[in-house]
Amino acid sequence: MKVPTDLPVILEEVLGKDSSLEDRIKKSLNVIFEAFDAKNCTFHRVDVGDPFLYLVEQIGLPEKIAEIASKIPIGKGMAGICAERKEPVTMCNLQTDDSGVARPAAKNTKVEGAVVVPLIGESGEVIATLGIGREGEHEYSEEEVKLLEQCAQILMIAILD
Repeated sequence: MKVPTDLPVILEEVLGKDSSLEDRIKKSLNVIFEAFDAKNCTFHRVDVGDPFLYLVEQIGLPEKIAEIASKIPIGKGMAGICAERKEPVTMCNLQTDDSGVARPAAKNTKVEGAVVVPLIGESGEVIATLGIGREGEHEYSEEEVKLLEQCAQILMIAILD
């Protein structure tokens, strides 16, 4: 599967449209979801001084998992560890993960290959995370991670505008 290299341009177009921020984020996630042939896609935000990530939007999570993912402690699970470390967290197969990074509920998503990248603000703080999960084992290439980071950067600019 080849992710389109013009994905950032497509995202900028979607985010530049005249609609509500919520609608633009929803459409942006859908573009990312389709481009990466994902089974799910999540976007969490951080409130300054709060030790949790809050689910802003998601595609493909089962209802019970979306409920659990609505508030994630920083430092727990892939998104929480991504926020804590301020760097991408990838997993070739979260179904067989025994590192403790993937939370037990995450295994109920039935995804295997997963990656979460941070959105880092100007002063170096994490303001959000963007994650995707795919069916089947998948080792994310450096190019795929960098492309997802570019998507996160574009989303960040839209959020802060």
